[in-house]
Amino acid sequence: MKKPLPTRTSPVRILDVAHPPLQPAVVEALLLQEWMAVRQSSTTRVIKIIHGYGSTGKGGATRETVRNWAAHMNTKLRGVITGEEYSLYDPRSQAMRTEAGITDDSDLGSGNQGITYLWIR
Repeated sequence: MKKPLPTRTSPVRILDVAHPPLQPAVVEALLLQEWMAVRQSSTTRVIKIIHGYGSTGKGGATRETVRNWAAHMNTKLRGVITGEEYSLYDPRSQAMRTEAGITDDSDLGSGNQGITYLWIR
């Protein structure tokens, strides 16, 4: 299984499942593993998932797998914020950033359709 990128000093764990693309079952297993790790963490409450957008221009299978998994887990998540929504003008983005202590993120306001944030309870 692919290991997540280390983010020991960050309030955000980053999980890249797009490079290289992974099978849906592997993506789901990694999401569950990361969710459990963040649930046990006393400092981290956010997972930033890099899933890519797909080459067809309609969104890829990995993106769909991630967002479907998040929808299935919605009662165990505080929120799901898509890269398209993640901005200074989105109240949920701001609440998540404030609570988690996120001070710097190059994707803020970029409308990046290839990422999704999971805000963990």
